[in-house]
Amino acid sequence: MHTATILQCLKKHGQLLDSEIAQATGISLANVRSSLTDLSERGEISRCSVTRFNNGKAIEGFLCRVAGYVPPPTPGRKPSAKN
Repeated sequence: MHTATILQCLKKHGQLLDSEIAQATGISLANVRSSLTDLSERGEISRCSVTRFNNGKAIEGFLCRVAGYVPPPTPGRKPSAKN
């Protein structure tokens, strides 16, 4: 299966739609959805159904992210607390 590739993609890019995962990995949408179902059942990802509208056209899919994964902080200066 393509589960390892999909997990790497989610860790790299964060939260993505199933169609965005398919485009980024080159895996067919049907195979991505099958792998996402497997990963979700094992508790490795969080998945929810979403409907987005692009120019009035409804696009249904799954929004996914790695379960319990917190990305590392971005480099650079951080805003300091004001006293």
